[in-house]
Amino acid sequence: MDIRIDERKEKILAMLSREGKVKVSELSRLFNISEVTVRMDLADLEQKGLLSRVHGGAVSSYRPYYNMSMSQRSSANETEKKAIAAYIQGVVHDSDTIMMNAGSTTLFVLRMLAQHKDIKIVTNSIAIALEASNNRNFHVVLLGGSVNTKYQFTYGPDALRQLSTYHADKLIISVDGVDAQMGFSTYYQQEAEICRTMMQRADVRMVAADYTKMGRVAFAQIASVDSVDEIITNKKIDADTADTLQKAQAHLIYAD
Repeated sequence: MDIRIDERKEKILAMLSREGKVKVSELSRLFNISEVTVRMDLADLEQKGLLSRVHGGAVSSYRPYYNMSMSQRSSANETEKKAIAAYIQGVVHDSDTIMMNAGSTTLFVLRMLAQHKDIKIVTNSIAIALEASNNRNFHVVLLGGSVNTKYQFTYGPDALRQLSTYHADKLIISVDGVDAQMGFSTYYQQEAEICRTMMQRADVRMVAADYTKMGRVAFAQIASVDSVDEIITNKKIDADTADTLQKAQAHLIYAD
């Protein structure tokens, strides 16, 4: 297989996304290159934080994202998340009611929405609620219930009961995985039901997920990829992954 270096690295990342691990010997045979060249590719991808090398190969480094703090998550793929937030800012109007779940991408969206007037925000994110409360253009409803202190969100029966009494013009949710077969998923089983209920309570449903979430599956499934109106992501998405998602009726929007 004779392909460009960048394309080869994209295929390595796609394999990691599907399988979680790759072997140097297998990559050498697949791409018809030396094992030394494979190791150089893996070293470059590791330096960029896209994988972790192990003896004889590499494993996906996406899983450690679960253990990052909110601050660390916000700095990961910041440029791509800001592009997504800028796109969403353009489709939100003054006086809209917006539902948002907890996530670093939705936090970037909130900051972009500060340009609008009279925005009502319904959220289970403590971080979003605290930041929004400092802006007179926002009217904030923080869902009550049990609290996940590490990742700063509320969940549980009380939050769901409160949420069921609200209606929104638009929903913006952040997810940890977008896969053609498994749909949208999150690391947090506690928040999956919150996201599903938000989907039922909004007229327009948008998923904000940077390209690193595409083709990945997290712990708790939320819904199928055709259950929302738009999936806003980045052009860096692997071409094969994009094609598979579109065949599953996913409506992909590229923000950059």
